[in-house]
Amino acid sequence: MKKKVAVIGGGAAGLMAAFAAAKNGNDVTVFEKNQRPARKVMITGKGRCNVTNNCDRETFLLNTPHGARFMYSAYSAFSSSDTMNFFEEMGVPLKTERGNRVFPVSDKAVDIVDALVLAANKYNVKFVNTTVSDIVAENNKVQSITLENGQSHFFDKIILATGGMSYPVTGSTGDGYRFAQNLGHNITPLRASLVPIMTKENFCSKLCGLSLKNVKLSLFVEGKKKPLFSELGEMMFTDFGVTGPLVLSASAYIDKEPDLYSIKIDLKPALDDETLDKRILRDFASGANKDFINSLDELLPKRLISVVINNTGIDPRKKVNSLTRQDRARLVKEIKELSLSVLRLRPIEEAVITSGGIKLKEIDPATMQSKIIEGLYFAGEIIDVDCFTGGFNLQVAFSTGYLAGISV
Repeated sequence: MKKKVAVIGGGAAGLMAAFAAAKNGNDVTVFEKNQRPARKVMITGKGRCNVTNNCDRETFLLNTPHGARFMYSAYSAFSSSDTMNFFEEMGVPLKTERGNRVFPVSDKAVDIVDALVLAANKYNVKFVNTTVSDIVAENNKVQSITLENGQSHFFDKIILATGGMSYPVTGSTGDGYRFAQNLGHNITPLRASLVPIMTKENFCSKLCGLSLKNVKLSLFVEGKKKPLFSELGEMMFTDFGVTGPLVLSASAYIDKEPDLYSIKIDLKPALDDETLDKRILRDFASGANKDFINSLDELLPKRLISVVINNTGIDPRKKVNSLTRQDRARLVKEIKELSLSVLRLRPIEEAVITSGGIKLKEIDPATMQSKIIEGLYFAGEIIDVDCFTGGFNLQVAFSTGYLAGISV
């Protein structure tokens, strides 16, 4: 029987939910406060849109630190390969890059957004640009939604896909959490994930804007010798600390007091200590009478040299021909383990995603329906699931959105 379905939120999860629900013969209306849907999708992947990760279920679950078990059914219903097939069938050719990250061949996020809207339009989904102010339920069953102008509209089913608290300029202002709480749901603590990191060292501001490629960043927590996270890639210094893909990935592991964590950057991960020492000796030999401060131009970015030398404690004006083996050992250690102390994470408004959300025990993982309110479904960032970087979080949106859509 045809159901009247409201989807609140026209982001990645909401659009996929609307498409799936409408394709199954329901009368679907998307309520989106922005004039254009999926504004957050437009800015993901630096505007290129890392749409998913070309991986199997096990890899996806391994990259889902919060809510992996809960996601089993949703991912099985709509996997990474289903996502890729969906967009290619909608006329968006895709490509797989480093780390199995999937992007549109055009490198334009707008192509992904347009495909989602086109898929919804194909099945006569209606779009209403307005703000929903409340969801009304009676006898633990959804009844209607109230709009900002006071109008009420009755629906058989409601899919809540309003996103998290990150990037509020895109419309993710936390409305969905309030709706869910008013209906009896519990929200786990919300915090920033995939976010820049503020550090205690003041040399970061001197290096502001400097990008490092092909470095290895490792994150440690106090009392543990083994890193929580260690990966090769790119990062950048800012006036407050560090940012970039490696830093955002590392931030997902910071779930205790931030000042218990530290970062080590291996500036030359391709060289072991011995090989690096030989390389330094070769550089020194070509200018034996040079001052130490002028001897590392071939090895390190110019702006980084004074920071590294200062951290070694060696006189920058010391001649390289008088540097001892111990001096070189200190230099090697500094290049292989440039250390930063975490002060705190940047605000949740600057995060790529929100960690925390509607308590998973209150949602049926097989349908995405609320266990408290009949006819209420959840999809996307609003639920307490989040992943590492690499397209996994958008896949959560597509998987949960699709499952909610077919379940109504």
